[in-house]
Amino acid sequence: MFPKESRFRATRKRQTVQTTLRIKRVGIVLRPSTPELKALFYQVKSAFERHGAEVLIDAISAGMIGVLGQEFSAMCDKSDILVCIGGDGTLISLARRSYSYHKPILGINAGTLGFLADINPAETDAFIDKLYEGEFRIDERMMIEGVLSGTKERKELYSFNDIVISRPSISKMVNIDAYIDKKWFNTYFGDGLIVSTPTGSTAYNLAAGGPVTFPLTDAFILTPICPHSLTQRPLVIPADFEIEIKTPDKESLVIIDGQEQYEFGPEDSLLIRKAPIGARLIHRMERNYFDVLREKLSWGQGR
Repeated sequence: MFPKESRFRATRKRQTVQTTLRIKRVGIVLRPSTPELKALFYQVKSAFERHGAEVLIDAISAGMIGVLGQEFSAMCDKSDILVCIGGDGTLISLARRSYSYHKPILGINAGTLGFLADINPAETDAFIDKLYEGEFRIDERMMIEGVLSGTKERKELYSFNDIVISRPSISKMVNIDAYIDKKWFNTYFGDGLIVSTPTGSTAYNLAAGGPVTFPLTDAFILTPICPHSLTQRPLVIPADFEIEIKTPDKESLVIIDGQEQYEFGPEDSLLIRKAPIGARLIHRMERNYFDVLREKLSWGQGR
């Protein structure tokens, strides 16, 4: 049996304590259609300004609360860190949209779940002080890089949680041919297929009966959605494999993180691989993933 240090070395190398992050400029994104976040925005802005940082806000969020903002790309380029004020969905969107800038992301939870955006508004001022004292850590979360190609165009996609290949309507099922490293290995027939990151394992994957996976693991999780065969089961494979998806069906969909949607047909191919760089999330030093699981999924309540 391996000693504890050896068993956890593979995952903990992706979890780092950051003490040299220089935060002179901060970019903030708010959850859309939530103008009541204005007060919390000013609270976060003041907390960073007390440490001499300049605070930027993207143009869409700024327009929502009636302040001046900057275009999203310019804000990301100028900022040392990005701050998401909203729920997990807002953070997922920010991680995907800002991928090419590779900036650390801090999530302030103004939502309900808080799997990812785990700093509560009441903790914000104290935690921002800790940022400047070096008392925080950055977790690097695996992301998916997808290439959707066909007769129309070639499009690069990035996903934080999952890529779903889905039926076009509730009255139809979809055929999905899946290849691993260019070799056919399975055909799924049912409502669809989820290709999830470990972070996304507690999202749609979990609802479809897939496994919960430690978020710093390097792996893909393939989970069929309501398959037309009882022998189809979720599959976990190392992230250094490439997955290719094809379909003979004329109408199916590719859905990215539940937020972006693309048409997918027999002329198309979807190549899925691990993105070269993961998303970097800023967390409290004391944050423990297993405590989060127990709290959010209400495990052990009958103990």
